[in-house]
Amino acid sequence: MTSDEIQAVSAQFRADLLQDTLPFWLDRSVDQEYGGYLTSFDRDGRQLQTDKSVWFQGRFAWLLSVVSESVEPRESWLTTARHGIDFLQRHCIDQDGRYFFLVTRDGRPLRKRRYVFSECFAAMAYAAYGKAAEEERYCELALDLFQMLQRQMGPDSTLEPKLNSAVRPMKSLANPMILMGVAQEIRRTTQHPDCNDLIDQLVSEIRRDFVKPDLRCVLENVGVNGEIVDTFDGRQVNPGHSIELAWFLMEEGRQRDLPEYCELGLQILDWSLELGWDRQYGGLYYYRDCYGLPSAEYWHDMKFWWPHAESIIATLLAWRLTGEERYWKLFRQVHQWSYQHFADPEYGEWFGYLHRDGTLSSTIKGNQWKGPYHLPRMQHYCWKLLEEVTHAQPV
Repeated sequence: MTSDEIQAVSAQFRADLLQDTLPFWLDRSVDQEYGGYLTSFDRDGRQLQTDKSVWFQGRFAWLLSVVSESVEPRESWLTTARHGIDFLQRHCIDQDGRYFFLVTRDGRPLRKRRYVFSECFAAMAYAAYGKAAEEERYCELALDLFQMLQRQMGPDSTLEPKLNSAVRPMKSLANPMILMGVAQEIRRTTQHPDCNDLIDQLVSEIRRDFVKPDLRCVLENVGVNGEIVDTFDGRQVNPGHSIELAWFLMEEGRQRDLPEYCELGLQILDWSLELGWDRQYGGLYYYRDCYGLPSAEYWHDMKFWWPHAESIIATLLAWRLTGEERYWKLFRQVHQWSYQHFADPEYGEWFGYLHRDGTLSSTIKGNQWKGPYHLPRMQHYCWKLLEEVTHAQPV
């Protein structure tokens, strides 16, 4: 690749974020009547429902806080971030301190789930907003929630398990992985001294129990001691999730100069692309079985937007860390396939769901799962990473 090509790709990410993705959501998702954000839209922005995902109250507030801090201190971004922060505080916390998963437009609780992902995204939002707005009380709120998360995700957790733990004790990759992501954000915004130790513990658990070198994959669910449970859930691999983990590890390695973390991330990326890339139609399968057996999930061969966004980040970061041409080629392969199939040239943003052959499954642009997070996070991260590259090059 040439310097001109790098600059062109960087400029495209910047334009995609600031002129396409962010405007799509800012123009229609901010609820001026009840506060917070709406996310359920058809391709042209037509509203499909008004119930609010608590995940996205935190996720969008986090994103707007980050771009306000790293792009420019635009008052409208911080004001809109505060919109989500205030809605979280007013309507999304249950009496036990846990957060809901879904609420009505005016904030009445509809659903609360057994895991603490709503709390994770709220903690990230408080931390990022506190740093961007220079309001210490939100950083303190983030730290309090972070401590609660460590208790809820630790060995003495009172959270209800997915399966009867007396019969089949298992644990999920999602827990150490998302806690690692929260710890990285808490460290970035508050310089909390215990984050490195916690992240090292989480990486050790992931490497020991979920990473399976003999099978060349990362399992989504394992027994409590890392053993393979020979069921549909126990054999399940989500290549996109593994690739997201890969760039978390690579980023941690480069931040702290820990080459072993970078090497593990690169290894997981290679395995996941090998297992997950559809050689006939292109794109990433959603689920694979670690033994090559059929997957029980009916959407196992569909192409979802978020694994492709995570793969664009991971392949670009792998190239940045290694300088290997093969990673640049993989980045261009994933990037071109994704923008060719997911991007909507007429109304902007990305579609969320494709059939295996890349044709459109649904025109939906947002729901309680899809909204302003994976795509704009990818565009922001890649823009800034390539900007870093161009600044490092000699004139």
